[in-house]
Order: sequence, then C-alpha cells, then structure tokens
Amino acid sequence: MDIIEFIDSGKIKRFFRSRRKLNTPGLVYHITQRAAGKEPLFIEDDDYLAMLVLMKEVFQTQNMNTYAFCLMPNHIHLLVSPKERNLFETMRILFSRYASRFNKKYQRKGHLFGGPYRQAVCLDDSYMLAASLYIHLNPVRAGLTSDPLKYRWTSIRLYLRKPKKKSFVNADFILSLLSDQGDRELTGAKKEYLKLLKQGSRLNSDEVLETEEAIEKFLSRLKALVPLVFKGLARNRKISEELGFELASMDEIEGMIEEVRKNAKVRDPQTRQARKYLIEQLLARGFKKGEIAEKLGVSRKTVYNTLRCSL
Repeated sequence: MDIIEFIDSGKIKRFFRSRRKLNTPGLVYHITQRAAGKEPLFIEDDDYLAMLVLMKEVFQTQNMNTYAFCLMPNHIHLLVSPKERNLFETMRILFSRYASRFNKKYQRKGHLFGGPYRQAVCLDDSYMLAASLYIHLNPVRAGLTSDPLKYRWTSIRLYLRKPKKKSFVNADFILSLLSDQGDRELTGAKKEYLKLLKQGSRLNSDEVLETEEAIEKFLSRLKALVPLVFKGLARNRKISEELGFELASMDEIEGMIEEVRKNAKVRDPQTRQARKYLIEQLLARGFKKGEIAEKLGVSRKTVYNTLRCSL
C-alpha cells in the first residue's frame, strides 16, 4: 500500500502524530542531555552517585516510569515514561538541581547543560528495544570499556542480574518484549537481551554516530543481524496495547518517505497531507526541521509552510 492509498483508507487517523516537543503521559521518551561545550557533567564517582540519587528521588516524586539510563562523562541518556503531563517539569527539576549542586561543589558559575534536552519518542516495540540497547552500549562506542557490564553508570545490570533490592528502574517491561508467555522469571528474555547486546557491540562505532538518526541506523543494522527477533516485535506491538492506540513503526514511516520523495514536486491535497503527516511523525521522533527537509527531498521553507497550512 503506498502513501496515498494509506491516507485514502483512513488508516492515517489511527496513528499518533505531533508537531511539537511532546509532554504526553504514557508515551516512552528517549531523553538526551549534554554538557555545555566540552565541559564534563561528572568529575568523580560522587557526582555520578549524586545524579543517581536525584534521579530516583525526582522520578518517584514526579510519578515517572524509568526503563533505562546511562550517565556518560559529558552527557546523559534516559528512557522514561511520565504517568502525568509533567515531563518538562520533571526534567527541569532534575537538571537544575544537579547543576546547582555541581556548581556549588566546584565553585563554578554559568550553565552546566548545553541548552534544552533532546527528545525522541519510542513509537513501537522495536524502537524501544533498540533505544535501550543503544543506551547501554554508549560506553562501548565511546571507548570507555569493551564490556558494557563493566561500566558502572548504566542500568544494564538490572537487565541481566537479579537486583538485591527494588530499583526505580523497570527493566522487566523491555525484557518482556523478548519473553514467551511461560517465561515468568524472564530468564529466557535476559539471555536474548544479552545476545542482542553482544550483536550490537559488534557494530563499528563509526557506523552508529551520535546523530538524530543514530537509533534508527542502529536498529536497521541490528535488524539485519537478528531479523527474527524484530519480526516478532512487529507482530506483538506491546506499546500500542499499553497506550490504547496504534502507532506507526519506523519501517512504515521509511516506506512512506520513499513515496513522498517520488512526488516531491506534486502539490495536490493528498500529497500535501501525506507530507504533513510524515513531518509530524519525524518531529515527534526528535528530528530537526532541516533534517526532515533533507529526508523528504524538499526545502526547509516547504517544511515550515506545510506545518502551518490547514488541510
């Protein structure tokens, strides 16, 4: 089914879409926050521990589900889902409190973080699984370790080992994406996750760069290595079940992009509607307007005009 048939069938209305940074409860967000310039966010172990304590306190107080994290020397990755419409406020509290502590400790002034955090939405099971693997493999890609289990400041141990006490990180949700119905202890899922982690670590670091499309590229290469795992995820659609509405997968989006690119110069209402839909989907995933223009084969001005027009 091509993009025009997709619209004509009415299916387009069943998919989640957004043109702005989202603050919607129930969605799963991949948050990235970086230090300003080349400044470090963490200088000694005590700084990492302080951030972990803050994360636990703030996320529990703000009623936030946490699925994965990685604290790198100059940036942070979080995989979270708010139960209330308070994602912006939660991130503001977390980052401002840590910055205040850091500046006071090291007697520094000015901004610690390099502007607003970046956000991408996990709109299907495959993307969420890939995002968690990508987050846990950050230290490997950065050359800090060859074994992700040996890096202290991620949630990976909670995925592969039984925690000694209850954690604020819910690793079971993502592990359950890989589990069979009889796998109550998620033993098989943990083994499968470890296999995927090893497969992901074999990807060359220069193949998966820190860009807006990093996870999409990572997911694409991982699918090529273990296609059966991701075919199963495409059938299950657990995130869609949790949310109560259907979400467009990245594979579907990529197919639609190809159709829109073929009709880049066409100006009929259906093509404009298809283009607007894809722009909104890509914005929701964290792409910038310039990158979207390049993806769709149109000018940045066309992207802005498409978003403003009512179809």
